[in-house]
Amino acid sequence: MIDALLIVAPIFALVIVGWLAGRLRLLGPHAASELNRFVVWLALPALMFNVIATADWQALWQPGFIATFGLSAGVSMAVALLVCWRRHGRLTDAAIDALNSAYSNVGFVGFPIALLALGQAALVPATIAAIITMCVVFAATIVLIEAGLRNEPHWLKLGLKVSGTLARNPILSASAAGAIWMSLDIALPASAHTFFELLGGAASPCALVALGLFLSSRRAAEPASTTRHHGITAILVGCKLVLHPFLAWLLARFVFDLSTFMTQAVVLMAALPAGTGGFMLADYYRRDAKASSQAILASTVLSVATIAMVLSVLA
Repeated sequence: MIDALLIVAPIFALVIVGWLAGRLRLLGPHAASELNRFVVWLALPALMFNVIATADWQALWQPGFIATFGLSAGVSMAVALLVCWRRHGRLTDAAIDALNSAYSNVGFVGFPIALLALGQAALVPATIAAIITMCVVFAATIVLIEAGLRNEPHWLKLGLKVSGTLARNPILSASAAGAIWMSLDIALPASAHTFFELLGGAASPCALVALGLFLSSRRAAEPASTTRHHGITAILVGCKLVLHPFLAWLLARFVFDLSTFMTQAVVLMAALPAGTGGFMLADYYRRDAKASSQAILASTVLSVATIAMVLSVLA
């Protein structure tokens, strides 16, 4: 548990830095939004392109693990989406909130926890989980958001409008470009790889600082709908820390018959706290980010205990 606490401590430190910067007015009133725009338009696209373009797809082709992690994340998000949709009445807000039930923080927490608990071999399943989370789960959420924003009764016209919007999305465009580069079987030049690593490495820290700035702002401190936010937060955290890993264990153990090592890895990746994806999309689309920010912080705090429990049970 102490090791898990030490791993998640930098997350709190970055959020606190952002919160202090907001309280002390070190940055402008629009700093949170502008910093988040930097993440969405520059840092995260660079990270996605670099991860996909340089991935060893032969080593990463683990069908059982992919199906287990993807299905468990999908079901967890579907459950949260239905609950949030009933409460919100709006698909866009429900999709943003529901993302927190399936968006595992693999980058900040997953890789160090996997190395600590399972060793160097765990880098492969951790990378698979990161790609599924940042590409498949994130992309599906953007599709739902765009569908909710379009008041088009005809499915064909709706599909064309959503497809056009998705083609202009920087994160999805960068992911597609990375996949095209990877398919060409050409090594990324060293200078380009360094550039994308430097720019992409700023994605998570900047998103966490932006989260702290948001929490320090007046709009985050508004008391309206506090009970509703807390109720949704509890549902999202429960889906992320309990339902997601439990479904992963069921699928790994009884459906896909994964090895002991892969079962441990997939359950551990599913048990990770929520990453900053929900907050980034909420701020990017100018929606209420309070439930997402609360879910990220609450799941990160509670994950210290739940990850320790998962590791002890799996051991």
